[in-house]
Amino acid sequence: MTLTGAEILIRCLQIEKAEYVFGYPGGAVLYLYDALFQQDSIRHVLVRHEQAAVHAADGYARSTGKTGIALVTSGPGATNAVTGIATAYYDSIPIVVISGQVATAFIGQDAFQEVDTVGVTRPCTKHNFLVRDVRDIALTLKKAFYLARSGRPGPVVVDIPKDVSAARCKFDEKEYAKEISMRSYNPVIRGHQGQIKKAAQMLFEARRPMIYAGGGIVLSDSAQELTRLARLLGAPVTTTLMGLGGFPASDQLYLGMPGMHGTFEANMAMHHSDVLLAIGTRFDDRVVGNVEHFDPEQRKIIHIDIDPASISKRVKVDIPIVGNVKDVLDQLIRQIESGSFPVQDTAEWWAQIEEWRARQCLAYKPSSETIKPQLVIQKLWEVTEGKALISTDVGQHQMWAAQYYRFDQPRRWFSSGGLGTMGVGLPYAMGAQLAHPDAQVACVSSEGSIQMNIQELSTCRQFRLPIKICLLNNRYLGMVRQWQQMFHGQRYSGSYMDSLPDFVKLAESYGHIGIRVDDPADVEGALREAFTTHKNELVFLDFQIDRSENVYPMIPGGKGLTEMILPSEEL
Repeated sequence: MTLTGAEILIRCLQIEKAEYVFGYPGGAVLYLYDALFQQDSIRHVLVRHEQAAVHAADGYARSTGKTGIALVTSGPGATNAVTGIATAYYDSIPIVVISGQVATAFIGQDAFQEVDTVGVTRPCTKHNFLVRDVRDIALTLKKAFYLARSGRPGPVVVDIPKDVSAARCKFDEKEYAKEISMRSYNPVIRGHQGQIKKAAQMLFEARRPMIYAGGGIVLSDSAQELTRLARLLGAPVTTTLMGLGGFPASDQLYLGMPGMHGTFEANMAMHHSDVLLAIGTRFDDRVVGNVEHFDPEQRKIIHIDIDPASISKRVKVDIPIVGNVKDVLDQLIRQIESGSFPVQDTAEWWAQIEEWRARQCLAYKPSSETIKPQLVIQKLWEVTEGKALISTDVGQHQMWAAQYYRFDQPRRWFSSGGLGTMGVGLPYAMGAQLAHPDAQVACVSSEGSIQMNIQELSTCRQFRLPIKICLLNNRYLGMVRQWQQMFHGQRYSGSYMDSLPDFVKLAESYGHIGIRVDDPADVEGALREAFTTHKNELVFLDFQIDRSENVYPMIPGGKGLTEMILPSEEL
């Protein structure tokens, strides 16, 4: 077949079994949009801002494990997409972003809507390409999808000049469908057997074992293997913000989330363990705090990760194991099951853990006068029976959702972890809802974050997405206010949200249902109304929460895991 570059690109996406392309048109991608229009197997989702296009593709990828796809035009279209690309990069989410570019003859000439997309996105992509010849489109797309979803996943950008998308050449579908190999890119899949044996031996001998699991568990679909391993060892488990749902929160072995706003028991157990098994995680600053306080000499560390660059990057480990988490866990389980050494008695360790757990660090003082944000999340969990797909933005509400909505399964939690991007919640929910049209999808947000991509209420109306937005409205940039209260002499510089819109009327102006909730007694009823009476409609729930409520526990910047600030002991 002789096709245009645009037609070749669409055929490649069809072979990749693409369901949705999230995008916004412009001059440099008109040939691509024309080719999209002339087929009906891929659905285009018209967003209202390119940042939202990439976030929505990201949300689709997080909820399905498939590769999300975004399409933006050149210049400001590409630069608007950068925040979404960086967000996916820091959380290792597989997306392919196709950007238009000015015609090849105009590259470097400061043409209208020209920007060096490859240069701009190089620091925040797994890889990027500029396609200068129509004959390279198919192979480039093949490489892009392979790179995005293999090894440590991540975003890949394909920049296509307008004249390349219009040019014609022959296209062989059978050739495209062949397996691809790249000489310079060969991620390790299986772990080194010698290291596996050493790890098993170390775990056998541990008296205070601890499993610390991150987003790699979810990305590699290894939740079952993690659960099996933990039960074999009888070891406590903590999962990071990105790993929530990777181990059942209802399991007695689960200690909650670690780190800056993690539980007392998870942080204390991590710090005092004698063998720490880290799986698909990177010991980032929000988890281990100050590395100097995370004394590696008092414990042995086993670290499993697909990315060798992540191992011993912040914390020196004793047994590094490079490989795909799912494959390595399977190897480790087999080694443990065939081992001749008994697992050590950990009764004393568990007695200490239960003592820490008895502190009930997530307790809060209820109120009959003001709505506590923790209550909203607890009721959301009850009303949805813990089965909803939950997206969040970034801030206090994100931490409350992570602490109080207890996830028993993976790929039900979507939040920006590494970059901490405000405005992701609604687009994430859009991508998840499109991928799972029959699922209950809730976006937990705040009056600060929601306004960063609130225009996507229009997209939700166009595509009839019945998302439930749970706004925890305290009229502050809550996490900023909390830090200003605790560490900046209560000088609330720039953190008070004045002149807020009437969110109920705003939601209604977009054609949705708006509900304002002021009384704690009405919280559960409002949620049930949203998920039952209006189950097929988008409902914007504006909860007026306690403006002074803070997130606890909390580790101040520069402190260690044992230096937590807990809520008042009188609770």
